[in-house]
Amino acid sequence: MSPMTTAAPDALSDRALTEDGLRPEGEGRILLLACGALAREILALIRLNGWEHIDLACLPAILHNHPEKITDAVRAAVDKHRPNYARICVVYADCGTGGLLQAACDKMGIEMVPGPHCYAFFDGLAAFEARDEVTAFYLTDFLCRQFDAFVWKPLGLDRHPQLREMYFGNYEKLVYLAQTEDAELTARAEACAERMGLAFERRYTGYGDLARVLEGWADAPATA
Repeated sequence: MSPMTTAAPDALSDRALTEDGLRPEGEGRILLLACGALAREILALIRLNGWEHIDLACLPAILHNHPEKITDAVRAAVDKHRPNYARICVVYADCGTGGLLQAACDKMGIEMVPGPHCYAFFDGLAAFEARDEVTAFYLTDFLCRQFDAFVWKPLGLDRHPQLREMYFGNYEKLVYLAQTEDAELTARAEACAERMGLAFERRYTGYGDLARVLEGWADAPATA
């Protein structure tokens, strides 16, 4: 897989970058450099708010399972796209990088989404911290759709189901942080909880703090 990819090409349309990552009208534009797991939500916010000056480029969502690779991948992508944009913003939280991504963004002069991970900023950072749900396993809309590819198979549970207790024995519930009102996704999430042997809770978050952060970036001047 290429280290850089646009998300959901059929959905991106005019938000997509050209093959070489260039846009001729790049002056004054903002690039959101994001985790591929957030592509659908970011595109929805771009369309909802009519942010014609914002483009989206995504790194592969599978980096979700390899946080040690995220910082270098983001750094390389920023270097690639910086000449073509007045401003680049990183739509990752810390995401398991142990502060390395924030340090790299600070050094590059790039803003990024605050917080430990997407579960926290969808739920709202203050609310997430206050809940202190140390025995909860979280799913988002993306992970409901990609549960087998991003959770079950990477953990080897498709081949060794007896490992379920080892992985999830200390969890008490699965919390589905829903970005949308989608009965099918809710059913999928509940089925995931049953497979994992966990109680199920659905919590509608919408886009949470992600919407607030992107709105702030969109409204700020983007001058070269």
